[in-house]
Amino acid sequence: MGNTNLKLAKKNKNDEFYTQLSDIENELKHYKDFFKDKVVLCNCDDPRVSNFFHYFSYNFEYLGLKKLITTCYKNQNMDLFSTKSSEKAIYLEYLGEKDNGRVPTLESIGIRELKGDGDFRSSECIELLKETDIVCTNPPFSLFREYVAQLIEYNKKFIIIGNDNCRTYKEIFPLIRDNKLWCGYNHVKEFKRADGSIAKFGNISWYTNLEIKKRHENLDLYKKYNPEEYPKYDNYDAINIDKVSDIPVDYYEKIGVPITFLDKFNPEQFEIIDADFNLANPIFLQNGKKGTGRFYVY
Repeated sequence: MGNTNLKLAKKNKNDEFYTQLSDIENELKHYKDFFKDKVVLCNCDDPRVSNFFHYFSYNFEYLGLKKLITTCYKNQNMDLFSTKSSEKAIYLEYLGEKDNGRVPTLESIGIRELKGDGDFRSSECIELLKETDIVCTNPPFSLFREYVAQLIEYNKKFIIIGNDNCRTYKEIFPLIRDNKLWCGYNHVKEFKRADGSIAKFGNISWYTNLEIKKRHENLDLYKKYNPEEYPKYDNYDAINIDKVSDIPVDYYEKIGVPITFLDKFNPEQFEIIDADFNLANPIFLQNGKKGTGRFYVY
């Protein structure tokens, strides 16, 4: 079900899945110390109804934020689910409640009109990005490569949501390998749809470049190496590991691990060399076809 939803979203460019407040709270509770005196940008959100805005505005004083900026794409209606029918969009700069309230009133929210459509790649949205310390949002699935590339280009800290398959993208994996992006704490299993129903996914994660504690926790290993249980690849000098829990504690050479390993990766315990699509040697398979781009064991 999860993979089907994700494939349909990609095929139809249907990115209208909305993050639930409980998932935002469960992840961002681990980042409190990073937000003090920071400008936070949520640049894929209608600021009047977004759960990212709700979280940061409600916790503005608790987190010690300096400013909250939110923008949305082609939406000027008070509606959670944008129809993207407007050629212009709005943004908000929130500096905290002035009457000691915990939830911002409409009067305290400075809603402003953008000149363009609110696309995160537009010049006016880039100007907002430049003054930002931390970006936190759920970017469109279909634009994840471009979205992350922009964050890296402007050297921004971020906490964002993306599908697990993006870890294998040729634009994303080098960032993981080079310690410029890594997995957050949690997976997101459900999103809201435009009709109010719930879309269930099985492979959505948080990603960040903030130095969180999880990133430096050692993976507990217990299995011992033996050649019979850990065959070598036919087209690369490494042993195959089917499950992260099967990594041998006493083996110190190259190993090939599943992509789920990145949820447990500690750069002080392991070194990521590269991905199979860069390392695998061409090989003729048993069906006579030439296999490239992955490791094979016969």
